Amino acid sequence: MKLIRVALDIPLPRLFDYLAPDAQESDIGRLVSVPFGSGNKIGVVLALTDVTDQPVKKLKTVQSILREIPPLPASFIALCEFCARYYQAPLGEVMAFALPPMLRRGKLPRMRAKVLIANISSPSKAEVGSGMGNDGGEAGVSQSTALRLRSGSAVLSRHSTPAPTGTLPNLLAAQAQAVDAILSAKSFQTFLLHGITGSGKTEVYLRAIAAVLARGGQALMLVPEIALTPQLQSRVAARFPDAHIVAAHSGVPDAARARGFLEALEGRADIVLGTRLSIFMPLPRLQIIVVDEEHDGSFKQQDGLRYSARDLAIWRAQQLAIPVVLGSATPTLETFFHAHNARYRLLELPLRAVAKNLPTVRAIDTRSEKLKDGLSQALIDALAVRLERGEQSLIFLNRRGYAPVLSCPPCGWVSRCHRCAANLVVHLTDKRLRCHHCGFEAMIPRACPSCGNVDLKPFGRGTQRLEHILAERFPSARISRIDRDSASTPKKWQTLLDAIHAGEVDILVGTQMLAKGHDFPRLTLVGAISADAALFAADFRAPERLFAQLMQVGGRSGRADLPGEVLIQTDYPDHALYLALEDGDYGRFARVLLAEREIAGFPPYSFQALLRAEARTVEDSIAFLSIARNAALAMADCGVTVYDPVPMKMQRLMALERAQLLVESINRPALQAFLARWMETIYTQKKPVGLRWHLDVDPLEI
Repeated sequence: MKLIRVALDIPLPRLFDYLAPDAQESDIGRLVSVPFGSGNKIGVVLALTDVTDQPVKKLKTVQSILREIPPLPASFIALCEFCARYYQAPLGEVMAFALPPMLRRGKLPRMRAKVLIANISSPSKAEVGSGMGNDGGEAGVSQSTALRLRSGSAVLSRHSTPAPTGTLPNLLAAQAQAVDAILSAKSFQTFLLHGITGSGKTEVYLRAIAAVLARGGQALMLVPEIALTPQLQSRVAARFPDAHIVAAHSGVPDAARARGFLEALEGRADIVLGTRLSIFMPLPRLQIIVVDEEHDGSFKQQDGLRYSARDLAIWRAQQLAIPVVLGSATPTLETFFHAHNARYRLLELPLRAVAKNLPTVRAIDTRSEKLKDGLSQALIDALAVRLERGEQSLIFLNRRGYAPVLSCPPCGWVSRCHRCAANLVVHLTDKRLRCHHCGFEAMIPRACPSCGNVDLKPFGRGTQRLEHILAERFPSARISRIDRDSASTPKKWQTLLDAIHAGEVDILVGTQMLAKGHDFPRLTLVGAISADAALFAADFRAPERLFAQLMQVGGRSGRADLPGEVLIQTDYPDHALYLALEDGDYGRFARVLLAEREIAGFPPYSFQALLRAEARTVEDSIAFLSIARNAALAMADCGVTVYDPVPMKMQRLMALERAQLLVESINRPALQAFLARWMETIYTQKKPVGLRWHLDVDPLEI
């Protein structure tokens, strides 16, 4: 009796056995179509076996093993298994998530037969694809034929030759030392490349990647946001014109994403550039992983499979015995802690690579000044000076929309979302009230829904309102707003960037979209407003994130020959955060935060997991978590602390009432062992109708 064990995209932590008379050892890792329920599902074959714990007469027979699709390698399966084990997620769900949607459905993209034939005959620049083209193929060549052309000894791996030395920028001494250190790593090593903004971290990455490609390896480079991928891809393509570069992120069309996955799997991709999901790309000759802006919260998936791409990158590098480079001007406190305790190797870039000096940073004390539409006189004057010089300015306000809320002063009505514990934001441009959490929107009312008053007032400022204020104060200035509303598509985003680089914009008004990865040579002034709220937020990570935001956005200033200046409006100019920013000393502020966290027992001095539940009533959510807590207390005998269930900070979201239960330990293995046992009881726990739950290991927000 020949059986296969299959991982299916099912929210249960188990595998499924099927009869498979023609199964072979070479089928391990292949996709398979199997009957499940009243239909069929695509799964992954993980093992061949002749024993099962199920009654044989109840076992079903596989529909088909999809041998036209290459098998997933053992390293890919191992990565998925670790991810499932660490984040306490069903393996089938993890593997389905890691696959491109088209392969997940058991479909092959059309292959480019001309390109494939060129690969076999004579590799040339024509064979290099971006992985982002249309879904066309050579007429008359079947998918299976094309796949055979790409398999086995017919595939000729292609690697770049670095650009001539004379065309490369000169390295500073610290950059050269960093490159040498990375390339001298003979096995696994985690490097923290801690470089101030503009210090040339990307050039270090490119030099290391060049050496990897020259010796026949592949490189994986992760960036936090889709918006950063195209410009980085252009820079990498210019440096390595003969390398096959694959872009991997959710914005890539399904067919192109599947093609890129297969190209990486078969060793035809030299460099993979992508966001967090690209950590799952199978690369048989992978020799280096780079995680740029490693501190960015975008590397942690916040829904569905809640994983950290940065942490998986470190695990993957360890498994392959290769170096992994974490780059940041403001590393997370966990990374900073490890780098200063010899777990990671610290590489520092203290100087800017192009500009001679860092921008000057000054906190503007707004306690005794009456602001003019939210702007201090110092900031207004600085804007005027830049306009006279023909230089560019950026005003940073991390709040989109016109105003955070619409209110009625006589009766106290405010524009609240009926589905969430949040206010509806005023978007005056399209005359809408919009919830930034669930997406609900409505027309701006003509009168107060409560008392009929027609004199409704927008309260507070968003980027739209700031844009209007600046336009009134500087009528001759060319002002451009950049946020998720104005740059809602890649085309709009690129149009805005082109206008900035062309000198067609005098004043930028932007959110954190502009904070990282952009070089604007004529931008010499950055002004930050309304930043103080994060200093006293309930989330203990808020000050760390604020420092990173302000340091990054300030780093957009003075990146070329012109000197830069950063002005931060604050009611707390003597706060340690602003003092450290003025001195450009992230390390000093990080040590202050670490001391506070050690006293409080927060990460990195502890390890945490959150069990969250959402239901129609908060009572149902709390009741479910209370039962889970009792089960946890019965087994938490190994140094794990179990707290009481409480409503979440935003209790109501999308018409569901949410609560959470925190567990933590000072020992990671102890917490992991506890979670594995605890989850066995949670899966069998009875749930109220409509209740949903999930576990978040190493949560970024509590």
